[in-house]
Amino acid sequence: MTPTAASSLNAARRRRELAELADGTEVDVLVVGLGATGAGAALDAATRGLTVAAIDAHDLAFGTSRWSSKLIHGGLRYLASGQLDVAHESAVERGILMERTAPHLVRAQPFVLPLTPLVSRGQAALARTGFLAGDMLRAAARTARATLPAPRTLSAVETRHLAPVLRATGLRGGLLSWDGQLTDDARLVTAVARTAAAHGARVLTRVRALELTGDGALVRDETTGQELRIRARAVVNAAGVWAGGLVPDVTLRPSRGTHLVLRSQALGRLSAGLHIPIPGESNRFVLVLPQGDGRVYVGLTDEPVDGDIPDVPEVPETDIGFLLDVLGSALDVTVHRDDLVGAFAGLRPLLDTRGAGGRTADISRKHAVLTSPDGVVTVVGGKLTTYRRMAQDAVDTAVAVRRLTAGPCRTASVPLVGAARPSALVRLDAPARLVRRYGSEAEAVHALGVQDPALARPVVPGHPVTGAELVWAVRHEGALDESDILDRRTRIGLVAQDRGLAEEAARDALAA
Repeated sequence: MTPTAASSLNAARRRRELAELADGTEVDVLVVGLGATGAGAALDAATRGLTVAAIDAHDLAFGTSRWSSKLIHGGLRYLASGQLDVAHESAVERGILMERTAPHLVRAQPFVLPLTPLVSRGQAALARTGFLAGDMLRAAARTARATLPAPRTLSAVETRHLAPVLRATGLRGGLLSWDGQLTDDARLVTAVARTAAAHGARVLTRVRALELTGDGALVRDETTGQELRIRARAVVNAAGVWAGGLVPDVTLRPSRGTHLVLRSQALGRLSAGLHIPIPGESNRFVLVLPQGDGRVYVGLTDEPVDGDIPDVPEVPETDIGFLLDVLGSALDVTVHRDDLVGAFAGLRPLLDTRGAGGRTADISRKHAVLTSPDGVVTVVGGKLTTYRRMAQDAVDTAVAVRRLTAGPCRTASVPLVGAARPSALVRLDAPARLVRRYGSEAEAVHALGVQDPALARPVVPGHPVTGAELVWAVRHEGALDESDILDRRTRIGLVAQDRGLAEEAARDALAA
């Protein structure tokens, strides 16, 4: 499948559409922030027949949306903490992504919870009950059994077959469950943004909002320094952890989630992800997440963050030590600090509820939509899984507050760029890895390597991304510089050594 011009984002389109806004073109909705929620709001508004401009000071998925566990959760954790509405909402949104809007990007991932000596029989029974309740959530959300298999109990032999790295001594068995895993979170945001563009939205990166009002924003083109005013009938602030800096009286309490990056060989063959219980906690786990690209992620933490919000959060040694200690409680190998090839942290934009004490882990993940006195609509809280519903609620509010004429929300049934039925995806003439990342566009990406064999080769030894993917990122996915290509469109940059080796190829792709 060759992408249409309508869905392709690139430097030329950006210049043209920014010039239109500079000339005074008014849009119905201006969205600030192009993470998952902001891109989702742009798509939601555009598919209702509204004219849309969506801007970000940096790039698509620059903030929290690229630092997640790459999971589409069914809401089990929220069910256990009594947040029934949040749990059900998560399960519904997971089903929408897996079966309707992004089946090419989200697949079923098995997880094993090992029953080690640190997991009492009472805790094991509670976890088993939780997984069964999670399966009931799946059924209530009308997600097919073929999409997510049933949970079950494993013997010790079965458990170590799926994860040989687990310590055999004292292992009583395991609990097998299933959830949704994203090929990549930043790729999901890119697909949402491109789908919004296909429906007419102006998607503009490197455009910083300096001042928001109910009827538009003063912005600066970060590539030229030019300031201009974007006129809009409604404004949606979806800037995540930076939302409070744009609208007064929005108080957030960010929480840091840290992940470690390991080479796959450090943990051997893993046929499933792992839930490793955190000692002393009844409902928190460290996740071991095989990525299928020679890397494994280990996370995550949930620590409050005070002070100024950085563009890219740093990973403290305390988080690294904590995650390595939990790994050591269950694995038959010792993972040392020197085994890490990377680490990343994201900040969750949690609304300050003033009632969670010192623990951000106890703050509700339910999102909130707030309206300022001059009519700016701000959406905060939530999580990656429910981005579509957050966007829907934000646009519903903007339409009502600003009295816009718009159709109903359609995004629960609008397929994202690259989406196709699994039966169609398996027939594509392209490597399976490309199909998992690009869906129905995989053949077009693969064709770039066929036309130029130099582009068919991996750009980094031991990592599967090819030169064709870098060129595709520039021509169709809005990548404007090396960091866009390496840190968000391909994620090569998660490992500093790999990033250094790929920089020349990224420069070549930009020149081409």
